[in-house]
Amino acid sequence: MNRLYIFLFFIPIIIMGCKSGDIDDKTITQSINSLNMNIYSNEGIKLLSIISPYSDFIKEKNIFNLKKTTIKLYNENKVEYVITSNDSKLSNNNKLIELYGNVEVKTLNKDDDELYSDSFTWNIDNFEFILIGNVKFINNSITLRSNKAILNKKNNIIEFFNPVKYEVKDSNKDSGYEVNSQNAYYNIETKSVSFSSNEKRVRTKIYF
Repeated sequence: MNRLYIFLFFIPIIIMGCKSGDIDDKTITQSINSLNMNIYSNEGIKLLSIISPYSDFIKEKNIFNLKKTTIKLYNENKVEYVITSNDSKLSNNNKLIELYGNVEVKTLNKDDDELYSDSFTWNIDNFEFILIGNVKFINNSITLRSNKAILNKKNNIIEFFNPVKYEVKDSNKDSGYEVNSQNAYYNIETKSVSFSSNEKRVRTKIYF
């Protein structure tokens, strides 16, 4: 497992100490304005950057709580994904990223691909992004909806979990295809969709 180098740029810092009647140890919280954090691998490869106009750092737990977060994920020193959300948390020695509220994932490889959810979780030691709650993927041709999805950053495939609703857009009129299945797989590179189901058949509706 590679070690990570972390660089922070922020202004200003306010340190606050709090103590309850039952806890003797102080909890130190730093309030940070204009946080800009870069995380690198042990080999000096830039993995991601995190920008937040306001955040709190809990020193004892090594946790960042951030507002209005923008995260850029890099591949070979180029931005591959941009992720935004209302709130987020960075923990587990800056290896676990959790985002909440109006999560939006955009891939710069495919400008028209957009992925939305209520929450997003990523352990940067692996390649999987986990999205839960009102998951929706849209581009110029299709819309995919489910309650859970996993984006595999290594092979650029998004797996949507049961139940899945898939719609094909028709630019000429209000018609197209609608498919309901247990699982669906979208390949970002080839823009192809495949379906799987434990049932004997996948239900399909065609509109004309």
